[in-house]
This record gives sequence, C-alpha cells and structure tokens, in this order.
Amino acid sequence: MEKLSLILWRERELLETLLFKLEVEQLVMATGRTRWLLPAAKEVETVLETIRQTEMLRAVAADEAAGQLGLPPNPSLRALAETAAEPWASILADHREAFASITTEVTAMADANRELVTAGIRSARETLMTLGESTAGYSADGSAVTGPARHRLVDRSL
Repeated sequence: MEKLSLILWRERELLETLLFKLEVEQLVMATGRTRWLLPAAKEVETVLETIRQTEMLRAVAADEAAGQLGLPPNPSLRALAETAAEPWASILADHREAFASITTEVTAMADANRELVTAGIRSARETLMTLGESTAGYSADGSAVTGPARHRLVDRSL
C-alpha cells in the first residue's frame, strides 16, 4: 500500500505540473507570442508522457495491493479505498478526491486551450483569404465561405 500511495503522490504532482504547463500554454496563446507556443506545447507533451509512464507503475502497484486485499486485478481506487484498513482507506480516498478535482481542472484548461488554438487557426485562415479571395460568409460548421476577390477602397479623407 505504501508503494501505491507514493506512486499516487507522484501522479498528483505530475497532474499539477500538467495544469501549470497548460496554463503557461494558454498565456502564450493569449498574448499572441507564437514564438513560444511550440516550446510550451512540447513541455505539455513531455509531462503527458511522464504521466503515461507513471500510470503503468500505478497499475502494477494497484494490482499488487489488490492481491493483498483479495480483490481482482485492475481495481479502481474506490474499490481499494473501500477494502483497505485504516489509515490506508482514508489516504486512498483522499487521493481519489484529489484526482477527481485536478482532472476537472486539467480538462477545463485543455478545452479552453483547444478553443484558443481553433480560433487562432480560423483567424489566420481568414486573414490569408483576404489576401486573395474574399469571405462571403460562413458555413454551418463555422468555416469561411470564399467568393471572388473584391477590390477594397479606403477613404483616407475620414
């Protein structure tokens, strides 16, 4: 159980780091300083890879703990917490609550970043389209519909 708890602590730390890296990525996008966007995205990927490796270690440790508690392999954290004796039951329940909370935050931040990237791509596409073809409107999926190029006049007297 101690080994499992240590791995769960490590995984929680990694999820906090992921949340931080996602927030950095969001700040980079929000400021428009695209020079740092690729390094920020690479840092997110690095943390995600470390989380994947740690999840494998957690799965092995959880199976070992399940064997000690008489549970079948691949137990949920809830099942382990409900079956374990104190203080492990409380410790595992705390880990479970922390994971639920941080996962909600990470999901919200990742969704917000995805929306920013999508809006940025759409804006860049529309800007490029103004160089040649003009935007005649938008389709049902939100993509721009192009039309023939229009000549634009600028009244500089205003």
